[in-house]
Amino acid sequence: MSVELWGLKNCDTCKKALKWLEAEGVEHTFHDLRKDPPNSERLTHWLEALGSEKLLNRRGTTWRKLEADQQALVETKAGALSLIAEHDALMKRPIWEVSGQVMVGFAKIDQENLHTLLKG
Repeated sequence: MSVELWGLKNCDTCKKALKWLEAEGVEHTFHDLRKDPPNSERLTHWLEALGSEKLLNRRGTTWRKLEADQQALVETKAGALSLIAEHDALMKRPIWEVSGQVMVGFAKIDQENLHTLLKG
């Protein structure tokens, strides 16, 4: 089973997710969003699969530092994609690609869903 994890290497949640994968014995590939940014097709796929409400971190520092006109860009798909491409930290993390499915986050429910996908 192919598991790809996208995040930031210094993100505490991403570190926890990587430790969890190792403890579960799951083979995976980690992509640092800054060193190995996703291409536009992948960003589009994530946005379509998750929606901007789920993909974008509107509580983070990066979002709060944006001007109102920049924040308004997320109302359109093209605007959201350009904003994400410019500010990788706007995305919630980690982003998971497992068996063609896209998920974001690492809360307890996410772990349960991942466990089901991995063992299913």
